[in-house]
Amino acid sequence: MRSVLPRSWLGAFLAAALVPAFWPAAAADNLSAAQLVAPVDMPLPGYLQPASDPAFGVAFTRVTRPGPLGSGIVCGPGHCSHRYSSAQAWNADQSLLVIVNGCNGLCFLDGRSYAPLFRRTRSGECEWHPRNPELMICVGGQTVSFWAPRTNLERVVYTADHHRNLQFGPYKGNPSWDGRRIVVRALSESGALVAFAYDLTTRTKFPDIALAKLPGQSNACSISPLGVHVYCLQSLPDETNQTFIFTLEGALVQSWTENHRPGHGDMTVDADGREVYVGISKAPPDQFQVIKRRLDDGVVTALTRYGEAQHASLAMRRPGWVFLSYSGMPDEVGRHAEWAPFAQEILALKIDGSGEFRRIAQTRNAPHDYWSETHASPSPDGSQIIWSSNWGQAGGPVFEFVSRLDWPDEVAPAGQHARGQ
Repeated sequence: MRSVLPRSWLGAFLAAALVPAFWPAAAADNLSAAQLVAPVDMPLPGYLQPASDPAFGVAFTRVTRPGPLGSGIVCGPGHCSHRYSSAQAWNADQSLLVIVNGCNGLCFLDGRSYAPLFRRTRSGECEWHPRNPELMICVGGQTVSFWAPRTNLERVVYTADHHRNLQFGPYKGNPSWDGRRIVVRALSESGALVAFAYDLTTRTKFPDIALAKLPGQSNACSISPLGVHVYCLQSLPDETNQTFIFTLEGALVQSWTENHRPGHGDMTVDADGREVYVGISKAPPDQFQVIKRRLDDGVVTALTRYGEAQHASLAMRRPGWVFLSYSGMPDEVGRHAEWAPFAQEILALKIDGSGEFRRIAQTRNAPHDYWSETHASPSPDGSQIIWSSNWGQAGGPVFEFVSRLDWPDEVAPAGQHARGQ
């Protein structure tokens, strides 16, 4: 099944949502001529003290530190970070930024100054509504609800009569771009693991998808950006990770049985209006390359050479770019001229296959464990990127940083985007 976003809608969406600014001329480059940039030493920036990446000139700020930050927010000694690369850390108008991992609850910072504002404790999993900056969409127990973090008020949208243990993904679920649809994973009345799409506007539950009938163990499920496909990831005993794409009614559209081809990525809408998943392939013929794959027919386009890309994330209102977190050791990468020349680095790459990219930050992130992975994640318009680093101290505290990006090639927004429910 092919689902296409009308070109007129996509053009209007881009024109209305993208912000103008200035990008240093040296930041634009092409993969065909890219070379490894040697690490540049830099002391750990002070908390909330403006800094500039000495290699690329991009401004950034450290936004967490171990211990009390103020307003009741306390970061743990090991790490204090956003949830994941594909999870949106900012609300729709970027006035709030949420820190989840290693903090004493859901910890909300000012989305631009990064000053601590307030914290909340609650069960279940919540993701930002992509249109309404005051709301999060929360799933847990037997309910789906809208929750306003500032006021701590909640409105239940759906209560399951025949399902329990409702989950948002878990951990890798996102709403559709219009905030209308989500995918819920749950246990059915008989105790079977299922997933189903739910429309928050019409209060419509779509049919159950029987996850137990798929190979392996369920990892997570999510709705596609346009709200027309259900994406589910399955983990097999041999550590192969397979992807299954369904219609909202549960009809199988695609099955990607190669290991993570792609994985550790995110979904977006391509220039032709078709939905794609962009991530890192872990299987031939494009193993350890960044690729994009169409949801409707599975066609693959390789975007980079073999390399150390670890995570990919997409900005909703800058769909033509993917933000990549590279791990690896610079000395090792430098010994392989055929590899993508990036190590411990964040960059933005065009997904049109042109090879155009922009370097953002050297992370100085020493490999250690999951919590120390960079997990770079952009704000909705791609003007800010949040990322994690232990600043060269393997096993040391993991801090959060935000890089502020400027884009010279877009028109000014026509106005505020519409708020959803």
